[in-house]
Amino acid sequence: MKLTLEKASIIVDRALAKAVEMKIRPLCVAVLDDGGHLVALKRADGASILRPTIAMGKAWGAIGMGESSRHLALRLKDVPAFLGALSDMSGGKVVPVAGGVLIMDKGIIIGAVGASGATSEEDETCAIAGIQAAGLEFKV
Repeated sequence: MKLTLEKASIIVDRALAKAVEMKIRPLCVAVLDDGGHLVALKRADGASILRPTIAMGKAWGAIGMGESSRHLALRLKDVPAFLGALSDMSGGKVVPVAGGVLIMDKGIIIGAVGASGATSEEDETCAIAGIQAAGLEFKV
C-alpha cells in the first residue's frame, strides 16, 4: 500500500486535534511518503516559523534511517561523531528528537509523520494518534 493524500490528511488533522485535546502549544505536523517527499503539512495558528522545518526533519530522519526519531536520538547519544556525519550527509535535514514516527502497513514502512511544537513526548503522542486515526500501524 502506498501512503495516499487522503490518509496523510487524516493523520495531520487528527494529530492537530490531539494537540488541542491535550491543551498543548500550537503544533505543526508533516507527513512524508516512503521516498521522503512531503504529502501533507499543516501548521496550527500561532505555531512558530521553524515548526514546519523541524516537523519535516523529524519525519525525514525517521524515513532515512528506518527508525523513529526517538530511537535515532538514543542511538546517536553513544556515537556523536555519527551525528555530525549524518547531519552533513543529509544537508542538515535530520532532526533526531522524538516526534518522528514511522507509518507502517503490514510491517512495511510507507511513510513517516513528524510533529513539532510541544515537548518531544507530546509531539510523538500526537503523531501516533494521527496514524491510528488513519487505520495504519506505527513504529517508535
